[in-house]
Amino acid sequence: MSAVTIRLDSKLQRELDRLCRRLGRTRSEVMRDALRRQIARLHFDEGRRRLMPYAEAAGYLTDEDVFRDVS
Repeated sequence: MSAVTIRLDSKLQRELDRLCRRLGRTRSEVMRDALRRQIARLHFDEGRRRLMPYAEAAGYLTDEDVFRDVS
């Protein structure tokens, strides 16, 4: 593993420390999880953006359109 340094303002650092205590996890564990989630969300959003033209052409304009056909 390698180390990465980030700068947090005091309020964000206090919130991070409270979260770590509540979860019983280290700062590193919480930050790695947050970064993994952010990366996954970006990948999801990119895929959704690429697929939207095809979905719209097929008549899927809202989440309800999708739920109607998969339910």
